[in-house]
Amino acid sequence: MTEAARKVQRTYLFLTLLSTLSASFIWGVNTLFLLDAGLNNAQAFGANAAFTAGQVIFEVPTGVVADTVGRRASFLLGAATLLVSTLLYLFMWSVDAPFLGWIFSSVLIGLGFTFFSGAVEAWLVDALNASGFTGDLESVFARGQTTMGVAMLTGSVAGGFIAQATSLGVPYVLRAVMLGITFGAAFFLMHDLGFTPRRGGRPLGEMKRIVSASIDGGWRKPPIRWLMLAAPFTGGVGVYAFYALQPYLLELYGDPDAYGVAGLAAAIVASAQIVGGLIVPFVRRMFRRRTDVLIVSGVVSTLALLAIGLTSSFWVAIVLLVIWALSFSAALPMRQAYVNGLIESDQRATVLSFDALMSSAGGVAAQPALGRVADVWSYSASYVVSSAIQVVAVPFFLLARREKAPSDPIEHEEQPA
Repeated sequence: MTEAARKVQRTYLFLTLLSTLSASFIWGVNTLFLLDAGLNNAQAFGANAAFTAGQVIFEVPTGVVADTVGRRASFLLGAATLLVSTLLYLFMWSVDAPFLGWIFSSVLIGLGFTFFSGAVEAWLVDALNASGFTGDLESVFARGQTTMGVAMLTGSVAGGFIAQATSLGVPYVLRAVMLGITFGAAFFLMHDLGFTPRRGGRPLGEMKRIVSASIDGGWRKPPIRWLMLAAPFTGGVGVYAFYALQPYLLELYGDPDAYGVAGLAAAIVASAQIVGGLIVPFVRRMFRRRTDVLIVSGVVSTLALLAIGLTSSFWVAIVLLVIWALSFSAALPMRQAYVNGLIESDQRATVLSFDALMSSAGGVAAQPALGRVADVWSYSASYVVSSAIQVVAVPFFLLARREKAPSDPIEHEEQPA
């Protein structure tokens, strides 16, 4: 591996560490924060749905920004937007703001994350190609996932116990501080490599050109389209299942004020990301195709969600949570390598953003609906319903395998990224 490729990976891992640590301070307590602000379950997950709606609305436009203005510029805009929206969240909590205020601020947070979603991955792949990288992509994505898991574990556990020792607002203050540090680090370390921003054209014309090209290079390719169609079911259920674990685990534990226990859910998911990244080399040896990994992951995670909904034991729920988190953590680098192997460089950020949009679209519909199920019946019932929704993704993985995409066979990846 060249020194330039090592530098690209170090920058990617460092920015992943900072951005995830910034975000994760609130992940263990976000639902409790919204409930403490006076929202009920349906409203709290409605606010989360507004966040994912913001992602749906802005995913492709911000992907176009990354493909025209630059990936570095997109990352900086994301850090700045999240800093402002985090401070707005704090203000809303302090004044007991009405539900519509939470909707607006949640959409703004969704906008911030869309500046990250396609840009970082596109920046990494193009910069690796430009620096002479000859390894397999999922190994890099796995290191990024492990780094993300370490940051998430640190931030979510710290945020939970800090909230318990002080107040639910302090983790949001820490998040704002870390986002400022992330912005500064990206400003000095991140530079567009292997990609030249297409400037000088009319903004609307450039947006139309790139969106049209990304549809041809993404949606109209059956192997990518099947994964995009699966994304609303896995993504929509995944974000609900993660955030609902905070109050659900407290309910099973029997102490509604044990915020540290609520942070345990995020800590377990973070630990699973670490382990999932570390076992990618073993997964590569166990399976012939990346779609095989996705199929097994879809089945196992569906069964785990069903069992979480049926158990009444806190410790059994913890074990099932580990299984659920490990199943998708081990599959994510495979999915990233599969999709990136089929996308052209000049459309990469937009196609990846459209892929993220499909996942977010599922969250817009699923979160308030599942939150309503939790209000009317119980959290356990909402997990049973979640499993029924997620299983719909498995047939799409089977259809993707049938396409025999060139990026599907694992043994063919010993080539340039």
